[in-house]
Amino acid sequence: MNLPNKLTMFRVILIPFFVIFLLCNITPVDKWIALGIFIVASLTDMADGKIARKYNLITDFGKFMDPLADKLLVCSAMICLIELGAIPSWIVVIIIAREFTISGFRLVAADNGRVIAASYWGKFKTTFQMIMVILMIIDLSVDAAWITVLSQIIMWIALALTIISLIDYIVKNKDVMDSNK
Repeated sequence: MNLPNKLTMFRVILIPFFVIFLLCNITPVDKWIALGIFIVASLTDMADGKIARKYNLITDFGKFMDPLADKLLVCSAMICLIELGAIPSWIVVIIIAREFTISGFRLVAADNGRVIAASYWGKFKTTFQMIMVILMIIDLSVDAAWITVLSQIIMWIALALTIISLIDYIVKNKDVMDSNK
């Protein structure tokens, strides 16, 4: 397993620790520890892609698992944020529905020997979702109106990018749905 794939798996391993610190009251700084874990996990997403492209370490495993690790991290965070009252559940349902739809596309494509890598819109969406989660965790820990407003603006942008990236995937990969292939 190459370094980018190890970073992807490390991101997945960090998820339970992130969830525990975000939701459980173990120490007075739990939310900050969760924030640190989420930031580290998010940075591994950026690092694994850069390393894979720079050193030509792109693998089918990485093309499949990297976006899945992102989905697991971000969706876990958003589900926790519903419980903490930071994000409306209907927004999370739309985002998760998009993720399941794209995963379905990827599975059908994989059945046909094709790997669908993350698109520009998908990467942009993930970045905004990660920024949204970071701001919402900070908002839970700091009483500052500007952070609340900023996290809400980023939430709406992330939702819009979620929908745009879904449409982009469907349009670019509509042949995956063709049952004659």
